[in-house]
Amino acid sequence: MKTIETIITVLPDGSIQIPPQADLTPGTHRAVLVVEESVPARAPQRPLRLKMLNMTAWPVDSTYRREDMYDDNGR
Repeated sequence: MKTIETIITVLPDGSIQIPPQADLTPGTHRAVLVVEESVPARAPQRPLRLKMLNMTAWPVDSTYRREDMYDDNGR
């Protein structure tokens, strides 16, 4: 088994043209063809304009213990 990476040409009728490979023996071969579609270039996007938030420190007397957040049943 050999791996060959090459450029193919797709003709208008849908057939493909593959350049000759000197290291292949003449005859019928089983082959797998993977075609990478060319991705069209996207237009550049403007950078995001994010809103600045003024964050302050937590209140000094705040607690976030489980007992303070939930009732006696833990829910």
